[in-house]
Amino acid sequence: MAKKYFIDVREQHEFNDGHVEGALNFPLSRLTSVPHLLLQEVPLDDELEVIVYCKSGSRSSLAISIMKNLGYQKLTNGINRQNIENLYF
Repeated sequence: MAKKYFIDVREQHEFNDGHVEGALNFPLSRLTSVPHLLLQEVPLDDELEVIVYCKSGSRSSLAISIMKNLGYQKLTNGINRQNIENLYF
């Protein structure tokens, strides 16, 4: 079974209001300005499934495009916290 990594691309204050347990907060604003820093937080690993989410799925969709350019392979738009918790927990 592939390892799963959850990334919340909402802003810090949104993340602080509630997030998926164990999720990394890496806001889209940060990802667009310094995308290479994500590589220090989340390894490039063909076996790693990265599930990205926000509030509505829009920011996570943009984040996935950036992450593909960085070399991430298994990317899923988890849409939002509730959807992730329903699907994975």
